[in-house]
Amino acid sequence: MKRNEIREHIFRLVFCGDFHPSEEIPEQVRIYFEELDKATEEEHSYIADKVDRIKAKVPEIDHRIDEVAQGWKTQRMGKAELAILRLAVYEMLYDEEIPLKVAINEAVELAKKYGGDDSPSFVNGILAKLA
Repeated sequence: MKRNEIREHIFRLVFCGDFHPSEEIPEQVRIYFEELDKATEEEHSYIADKVDRIKAKVPEIDHRIDEVAQGWKTQRMGKAELAILRLAVYEMLYDEEIPLKVAINEAVELAKKYGGDDSPSFVNGILAKLA
Protein backbone atom coordinates (compact mmCIF):
# COMPACT_ATOMS: atom_id res chain seq x y z
CA MET A 1 0.00 0.00 0.00
CA LYS A 2 1.31 3.46 -0.87
CA ARG A 3 2.10 5.98 1.88
CA ASN A 4 -0.69 8.33 0.76
CA GLU A 5 -3.18 5.42 0.95
CA ILE A 6 -1.99 4.63 4.47
CA ARG A 7 -2.34 8.33 5.38
CA GLU A 8 -5.88 8.34 4.02
CA HIS A 9 -6.80 5.37 6.23
CA ILE A 10 -5.28 7.15 9.22
CA PHE A 11 -7.33 10.26 8.37
CA ARG A 12 -10.52 8.21 8.17
CA LEU A 13 -9.92 6.70 11.60
CA VAL A 14 -9.00 10.05 13.17
CA PHE A 15 -12.20 11.45 11.63
CA CYS A 16 -14.18 8.51 13.05
CA GLY A 17 -12.75 9.30 16.48
CA ASP A 18 -14.79 12.50 16.67
CA PHE A 19 -18.01 10.50 16.55
CA HIS A 20 -17.24 7.82 19.14
CA PRO A 21 -16.16 7.86 22.79
CA SER A 22 -12.44 7.18 23.23
CA GLU A 23 -13.09 3.78 24.82
CA GLU A 24 -14.84 2.65 21.61
CA ILE A 25 -11.97 3.61 19.29
CA PRO A 26 -10.14 0.24 19.49
CA GLU A 27 -13.35 -1.52 18.46
CA GLN A 28 -13.93 0.97 15.64
CA VAL A 29 -10.38 0.37 14.39
CA ARG A 30 -10.96 -3.41 14.50
CA ILE A 31 -14.19 -3.06 12.50
CA TYR A 32 -12.47 -0.76 10.01
CA PHE A 33 -9.69 -3.28 9.46
CA GLU A 34 -12.19 -6.08 8.83
CA GLU A 35 -13.29 -4.12 5.76
CA LEU A 36 -9.73 -3.29 4.69
CA ASP A 37 -8.70 -6.37 2.72
CA LYS A 38 -5.56 -5.27 0.94
CA ALA A 39 -3.56 -4.08 3.98
CA THR A 40 -0.90 -6.26 5.54
CA GLU A 41 -0.67 -6.90 9.27
CA GLU A 42 2.31 -4.54 9.38
CA GLU A 43 0.24 -1.79 7.73
CA HIS A 44 -2.65 -2.45 10.12
CA SER A 45 -0.27 -2.12 13.03
CA TYR A 46 1.29 1.09 11.66
CA ILE A 47 -2.12 2.68 11.03
CA ALA A 48 -3.53 1.72 14.44
CA ASP A 49 -0.39 2.90 16.24
CA LYS A 50 -0.37 6.25 14.48
CA VAL A 51 -4.07 6.81 15.19
CA ASP A 52 -3.40 6.08 18.88
CA ARG A 53 -0.46 8.50 18.94
CA ILE A 54 -2.50 11.24 17.26
CA LYS A 55 -5.42 10.75 19.65
CA ALA A 56 -3.04 11.00 22.62
CA LYS A 57 -1.83 14.38 21.32
CA VAL A 58 -5.22 15.87 20.35
CA PRO A 59 -5.32 18.43 23.20
CA GLU A 60 -1.83 19.69 22.30
CA ILE A 61 -2.53 19.61 18.57
CA ASP A 62 -5.83 21.44 18.96
CA HIS A 63 -4.14 24.08 21.11
CA ARG A 64 -1.53 24.67 18.39
CA ILE A 65 -4.27 24.94 15.75
CA ASP A 66 -6.28 27.35 17.91
CA GLU A 67 -3.20 29.57 18.31
CA VAL A 68 -2.97 30.25 14.57
CA ALA A 69 -6.57 29.86 13.32
CA GLN A 70 -7.81 33.43 13.30
CA GLY A 71 -11.55 33.46 13.91
CA TRP A 72 -11.78 29.67 13.75
CA LYS A 73 -11.38 27.59 16.86
CA THR A 74 -11.29 23.82 16.56
CA GLN A 75 -14.79 23.55 18.04
CA ARG A 76 -16.20 25.46 15.03
CA MET A 77 -14.25 23.68 12.29
CA GLY A 78 -15.72 21.05 10.03
CA LYS A 79 -14.95 17.52 11.21
CA ALA A 80 -13.15 16.55 7.99
CA GLU A 81 -10.93 19.64 8.04
CA LEU A 82 -10.19 19.17 11.73
CA ALA A 83 -9.21 15.52 11.26
CA ILE A 84 -6.96 16.49 8.33
CA LEU A 85 -5.35 19.25 10.39
CA ARG A 86 -4.81 16.94 13.37
CA LEU A 87 -3.08 14.37 11.18
CA ALA A 88 -0.93 16.98 9.44
CA VAL A 89 0.03 18.83 12.62
CA TYR A 90 0.95 15.54 14.26
CA GLU A 91 3.18 14.70 11.29
CA MET A 92 4.72 18.18 11.28
CA LEU A 93 5.48 18.29 15.00
CA TYR A 94 5.95 14.72 16.16
CA ASP A 95 6.71 12.43 13.20
CA GLU A 96 10.32 12.77 12.11
CA GLU A 97 9.79 10.32 9.22
CA ILE A 98 7.52 12.75 7.36
CA PRO A 99 9.07 15.85 5.75
CA LEU A 100 7.23 19.08 6.52
CA LYS A 101 6.36 19.79 2.88
CA VAL A 102 4.99 16.28 2.42
CA ALA A 103 2.74 16.60 5.48
CA ILE A 104 1.33 19.89 4.19
CA ASN A 105 0.92 18.72 0.59
CA GLU A 106 -0.81 15.49 1.61
CA ALA A 107 -3.14 17.41 3.94
CA VAL A 108 -4.15 19.73 1.09
CA GLU A 109 -4.80 16.70 -1.13
CA LEU A 110 -7.00 15.14 1.55
CA ALA A 111 -8.85 18.46 1.89
CA LYS A 112 -9.51 18.47 -1.86
CA LYS A 113 -10.95 14.98 -1.65
CA TYR A 114 -12.91 15.17 1.62
CA GLY A 115 -13.53 18.84 2.35
CA GLY A 116 -15.55 21.61 0.83
CA ASP A 117 -14.49 24.04 -1.88
CA ASP A 118 -12.59 26.28 0.54
CA SER A 119 -11.03 23.42 2.53
CA PRO A 120 -7.72 23.13 0.65
CA SER A 121 -6.87 26.82 1.09
CA PHE A 122 -8.10 26.79 4.71
CA VAL A 123 -5.96 23.75 5.58
CA ASN A 124 -2.96 25.15 3.71
CA GLY A 125 -3.28 28.50 5.48
CA ILE A 126 -3.40 26.96 8.95
CA LEU A 127 -0.48 24.64 8.26
CA ALA A 128 1.61 27.40 6.66
CA LYS A 129 1.33 29.39 9.90
CA LEU A 130 2.58 26.39 11.86
CA ALA A 131 5.47 25.60 9.51
